[in-house]
Amino acid sequence: MYRVSKEYVIYQMSAKHPPVLRVPDGSRVVFETCDCFEDQIQSEDMDFGTLDWERINPASGPVYVEGAEPGDLLLVNIEHIHLARQGVMTTGPGLGVLGDELQENVIRVVPIENQRVIFSEDISISVSPMIGVIGTAPPEDQSIACGTPGFHGGNMDCKRITRGATLVLPVNVPGALLAMGDLHACMGDGEVAVCGVEIAGEVTVSLHILKNRSWPAPMLFHEDSVMTIASALTLDEAAIMATKQMVDWLQQECGLSRSESIFLLSAGSDVRICQIVDPLKTVRVELPKKHLAAYSPFIPKFSA
Repeated sequence: MYRVSKEYVIYQMSAKHPPVLRVPDGSRVVFETCDCFEDQIQSEDMDFGTLDWERINPASGPVYVEGAEPGDLLLVNIEHIHLARQGVMTTGPGLGVLGDELQENVIRVVPIENQRVIFSEDISISVSPMIGVIGTAPPEDQSIACGTPGFHGGNMDCKRITRGATLVLPVNVPGALLAMGDLHACMGDGEVAVCGVEIAGEVTVSLHILKNRSWPAPMLFHEDSVMTIASALTLDEAAIMATKQMVDWLQQECGLSRSESIFLLSAGSDVRICQIVDPLKTVRVELPKKHLAAYSPFIPKFSA
């Protein structure tokens, strides 16, 4: 078992960052993570104006996976997510979907008790831990802020990136350079306030290199479904991208024609919003695995 301390954080996914850890293919790694504010908010009385906005969405890492070469895929099997005892939320002018209507910044500290997120005496939500930021370095001539999603992963804020899922990311540089952070105790599709319940924690993953596959990463495999994830300037563009990516995968892995693939998606899949508040919007296409029972696609299977 390897461990990455949360004292090692980056604010951009980039090949320029030296790895904090080198691990062999098949390794299990624990990533300690800060919350998306780098744990700056400790009470609701904090002066919002004192937040250091240069320290937003830190990702712990990066980790170099030995044997990973450009053109490969990195399979990140999420085995466990352990959360701190409280999370935080904030919104205000210029933030989130209603930022143009808000007049003041509001900070909320949210306790976690008995696997519930406690908003008030009357309102609580089941804990549903997820990873907001997770990605690999883009090609060597690029650097992408951790707060921005894209083809490399990044700030996808997809609530299905959780325990038991296997995320497929592209390897763009030697070693992949995987980093992650921005955990949420829970988050609704859309993340409309500009945050979920932001929280520090630890993520245990196993890392596996997949060669000789040209899948349209990022992809996500759950026990019940296969998902493609895409980010673009608009939801329309992201939805089209994610749909095309799923069609490409169905053609490659199941041997379906392009028209058969799109018929299957139109009849049996769901296009869902991940988030609408980041520099690029993110959408996923979810296809239940039961619809692929007549085929034998390669689907990663790891125990959580």
